[in-house]
Order: sequence, then structure tokens, then C-alpha cells
Amino acid sequence: MNITYYGHSCFGVEINGKHLLFDPFISHNKLAINININAIKADYILITHGHEDHIADVEAIAKNTKAKVICNGEINDWLVRKGVENTHPMNIGGKLKLEFGNIKAVVAIHSSSMPDGTYGGTAMGFVIESTEGSFYYAGDTALTYDMKLIGEYRNINFAFLPIGDNYTMGVDNAIIACNFIKCDDIIGMHYDTFESIQIDKNEAINKFKQQGKKLTLMPIGETITK
Repeated sequence: MNITYYGHSCFGVEINGKHLLFDPFISHNKLAINININAIKADYILITHGHEDHIADVEAIAKNTKAKVICNGEINDWLVRKGVENTHPMNIGGKLKLEFGNIKAVVAIHSSSMPDGTYGGTAMGFVIESTEGSFYYAGDTALTYDMKLIGEYRNINFAFLPIGDNYTMGVDNAIIACNFIKCDDIIGMHYDTFESIQIDKNEAINKFKQQGKKLTLMPIGETITK
């Protein structure tokens, strides 16, 4: 599968011929000024929670691509009121079977509100399972013991984990999360976008390496293959 980084926590994943887009925050991100949101392909847009730095461009991209937006019920209702027509609400513990594979909604420990201040429901992460491989997209979360359930019941090839600290878990807790989910191949996210989540990237990579784990920090706009 092909993975493209659009900055902050936004990734595009091409899997079994379908394009998944996670938490689009691009046009308001000064580090992603070279990304044209109108050129982004998406068949599905997955939203973990309602904060602006995860949802700012979902309306524009959803209307441009006609992608199906998968999110919790409260975000679903908010998007429908904004004229987004193709949506599917989920909640933690649910599984959605689609043509490219399965989406499992899992626990994330984080607050959630919409950009206009309305209630954003419960934050969540996603486990994506397919014939091309499986991965965990944690969203914004603290380290939580619930991650052990992923390691016990899912076979994860790689994972997207937040490492910026302050609003989410940092590098040290992300390394512990690797042990919980039984996955040592990590793509970092939710770092450097704001001053409060800036990290020493070399130090982070070395900390993972010292524990026998791999941390990939992708340049914005880069595409890699897994």
C-alpha cells in the first residue's frame, strides 16, 4: 500500500485500489503550504475526533471528491448540517466491512469538540484490515491499557502513533504503546506543527532504535510504500 503524508496527523493511504484519507488538516497548517487539497484523492475520509487540527479540510475535500466520511455520530450530524451528503457514523467497538477491507473503531483517550464549540462526541482510533496488510491509526490519544486489546486480537503490520506530547502521548509512551499493540514499525504523527508539540526528531528516532523499534518521520508531501 502507498502512504502519503500531508502534515500533522493527515495521511493518505492507497489500499486495494481505494484511497483513504485520515484527519485532514492541511490548508490551515503553515508547514503544508505546498499541498493542494483540490488534488488529493479520497474514496473514504476517516475522522478520529472533532478538533480543528483534524477536521479543518474535511468539508472541502468531501464535497470535492464525494468521498464517504466515516466518523462518530456527533461529527456525522455536524457534517450533514454543513451539507456533506456521503457520511457513515460509527462508534467505538464497531466494525465496518467495505470493498477494500475492514475498519474497526477503537478506544482513544482524548477530548473532542467541533471548531464552533459544539460537542464532538467521543474520540476514537481505527484499525484497518485488508489483504494488503493491516495497520492501526491511533488518532490523538494518551497511552492506554486498551491498546493491549489490539495486540491480543489483531495482527498489525505498522501503526501511526502521535509522538508530540503535551496534547497526546509523547515518544516514551509511544514506545510503550508499541509493546502493547505488538508492533515495532511506527510512523510518527502529531508533532512539530505547533510550538507546544515540537520534538527533537533525531532523539526520537534513536530512542525507538534503542528499544529495537523503527520510527519513520515522513517529510510532508512524501509517499512511501508498505
